[in-house]
Amino acid sequence: MGIVHRDVKPENLLLDDQLNLKMVDFGLSNTYAEGEKLNTACGSPCYAAPELIKGLDYVGQKADLWSSGVVLFTLLCGHLPFEDSNTQSLYQKILNARYKISTFLSDDAKSLVSNILVPDPNLRYGLKQIMSNQWFRTKYTA
Repeated sequence: MGIVHRDVKPENLLLDDQLNLKMVDFGLSNTYAEGEKLNTACGSPCYAAPELIKGLDYVGQKADLWSSGVVLFTLLCGHLPFEDSNTQSLYQKILNARYKISTFLSDDAKSLVSNILVPDPNLRYGLKQIMSNQWFRTKYTA
Protein backbone atom coordinates (compact mmCIF):
# COMPACT_ATOMS: atom_id res chain seq x y z
CA MET A 1 0.00 0.00 0.00
CA GLY A 2 3.05 2.27 -0.23
CA ILE A 3 3.51 2.47 3.55
CA VAL A 4 6.52 1.23 5.47
CA HIS A 5 5.93 0.59 9.18
CA ARG A 6 9.58 0.70 10.36
CA ASP A 7 8.84 -0.68 13.83
CA VAL A 8 7.53 -4.21 13.23
CA LYS A 9 7.74 -6.13 16.51
CA PRO A 10 5.36 -8.29 18.56
CA GLU A 11 4.23 -5.36 20.70
CA ASN A 12 2.86 -3.72 17.54
CA LEU A 13 0.91 -6.78 16.36
CA LEU A 14 -2.57 -7.52 17.68
CA LEU A 15 -5.25 -10.10 16.97
CA ASP A 16 -8.89 -9.10 16.70
CA ASP A 17 -11.80 -11.28 17.87
CA GLN A 18 -11.72 -13.13 14.52
CA LEU A 19 -7.96 -13.79 14.90
CA ASN A 20 -7.08 -11.35 12.12
CA LEU A 21 -3.65 -9.80 12.51
CA LYS A 22 -3.67 -6.02 12.97
CA MET A 23 -0.63 -3.76 12.97
CA VAL A 24 -0.64 -0.78 15.33
CA ASP A 25 1.61 2.15 16.24
CA PHE A 26 2.38 3.76 12.93
CA GLY A 27 4.32 6.56 14.65
CA LEU A 28 7.52 5.74 12.75
CA SER A 29 5.83 4.82 9.49
CA ASN A 30 6.31 6.63 6.21
CA THR A 31 4.91 6.54 2.72
CA TYR A 32 7.10 5.77 -0.25
CA ALA A 33 6.89 5.51 -4.01
CA GLU A 34 7.86 2.30 -5.83
CA GLY A 35 11.64 2.13 -6.07
CA GLU A 36 12.15 5.01 -3.63
CA LYS A 37 14.70 4.51 -0.88
CA LEU A 38 14.41 5.87 2.63
CA ASN A 39 17.21 7.02 4.90
CA THR A 40 15.84 7.50 8.41
CA ALA A 41 17.12 4.82 10.77
CA CYS A 42 14.39 4.09 13.30
CA GLY A 43 12.69 1.24 15.08
CA SER A 44 13.73 -1.17 17.80
CA PRO A 45 17.37 -2.33 17.73
CA CYS A 46 16.72 -6.10 18.04
CA TYR A 47 14.40 -5.93 14.99
CA ALA A 48 16.44 -3.49 12.88
CA ALA A 49 17.54 -4.59 9.42
CA PRO A 50 21.29 -4.58 8.68
CA GLU A 51 20.96 -1.80 6.13
CA LEU A 52 19.52 0.51 8.78
CA ILE A 53 22.33 -0.31 11.18
CA LYS A 54 24.86 0.47 8.44
CA GLY A 55 23.19 3.84 7.88
CA LEU A 56 22.46 3.05 4.23
CA ASP A 57 19.50 4.21 2.20
CA TYR A 58 17.03 1.32 2.24
CA VAL A 59 13.94 -0.11 0.62
CA GLY A 60 11.27 0.17 3.28
CA GLN A 61 9.48 -3.07 2.45
CA LYS A 62 12.72 -5.06 2.62
CA ALA A 63 13.50 -3.57 6.06
CA ASP A 64 9.98 -4.42 7.28
CA LEU A 65 10.37 -7.96 5.93
CA TRP A 66 13.59 -8.39 7.91
CA SER A 67 11.77 -7.25 11.07
CA SER A 68 8.93 -9.64 10.25
CA GLY A 69 11.51 -12.43 9.96
CA VAL A 70 12.77 -11.57 13.45
CA VAL A 71 9.16 -11.74 14.71
CA LEU A 72 8.62 -15.10 12.96
CA PHE A 73 11.84 -16.49 14.47
CA THR A 74 10.75 -15.28 17.91
CA LEU A 75 7.31 -16.84 17.60
CA LEU A 76 8.73 -20.16 16.43
CA CYS A 77 11.71 -20.41 18.78
CA GLY A 78 10.53 -18.52 21.86
CA HIS A 79 13.44 -16.08 21.91
CA LEU A 80 14.93 -13.33 19.75
CA PRO A 81 17.54 -14.35 17.18
CA PHE A 82 19.73 -11.34 18.00
CA GLU A 83 20.22 -10.30 21.62
CA ASP A 84 23.08 -8.68 23.48
CA SER A 85 23.25 -6.17 26.31
CA ASN A 86 26.08 -4.45 24.43
CA THR A 87 24.59 -2.51 21.51
CA GLN A 88 27.70 -2.81 19.33
CA SER A 89 27.80 -6.58 19.85
CA LEU A 90 24.09 -6.75 19.04
CA TYR A 91 24.68 -4.83 15.81
CA GLN A 92 27.54 -7.16 14.83
CA LYS A 93 25.27 -10.17 15.30
CA ILE A 94 22.61 -8.55 13.11
CA LEU A 95 25.07 -7.42 10.44
CA ASN A 96 26.45 -10.96 10.18
CA ALA A 97 23.06 -12.67 10.69
CA ARG A 98 24.65 -14.65 13.52
CA TYR A 99 21.91 -16.65 15.20
CA LYS A 100 21.15 -20.24 16.16
CA ILE A 101 17.90 -21.66 14.93
CA SER A 102 16.18 -24.31 17.02
CA THR A 103 16.67 -27.88 15.86
CA PHE A 104 13.02 -28.74 16.56
CA LEU A 105 11.80 -26.57 13.66
CA SER A 106 10.84 -28.24 10.41
CA ASP A 107 13.19 -27.87 7.45
CA ASP A 108 10.55 -25.72 5.71
CA ALA A 109 10.37 -23.34 8.69
CA LYS A 110 14.17 -23.16 8.91
CA SER A 111 14.37 -22.45 5.20
CA LEU A 112 11.86 -19.62 5.40
CA VAL A 113 13.52 -17.94 8.37
CA SER A 114 17.01 -18.28 6.90
CA ASN A 115 15.87 -16.75 3.60
CA ILE A 116 14.27 -13.76 5.33
CA LEU A 117 17.14 -13.09 7.75
CA VAL A 118 19.62 -12.42 4.96
CA PRO A 119 21.79 -9.32 5.55
CA ASP A 120 21.83 -8.32 1.88
CA PRO A 121 18.37 -6.89 1.13
CA ASN A 122 18.80 -7.76 -2.56
CA LEU A 123 19.07 -11.45 -1.65
CA ARG A 124 16.44 -11.39 1.12
CA TYR A 125 13.12 -13.06 0.36
CA GLY A 126 10.43 -10.70 -0.85
CA LEU A 127 6.71 -11.00 -0.20
CA LYS A 128 6.02 -13.26 -3.20
CA GLN A 129 8.83 -15.65 -2.22
CA ILE A 130 7.60 -15.79 1.36
CA MET A 131 4.03 -16.47 0.30
CA SER A 132 5.12 -19.26 -2.05
CA ASN A 133 7.28 -20.95 0.61
CA GLN A 134 6.05 -24.41 1.58
CA TRP A 135 5.94 -23.64 5.32
CA PHE A 136 3.87 -20.48 4.71
CA ARG A 137 1.43 -22.38 2.50
CA THR A 138 0.90 -25.30 4.89
CA LYS A 139 -2.49 -25.34 6.62
CA TYR A 140 -2.24 -26.17 10.30
CA THR A 141 -5.23 -27.12 12.38
CA ALA A 142 -5.59 -27.20 16.15
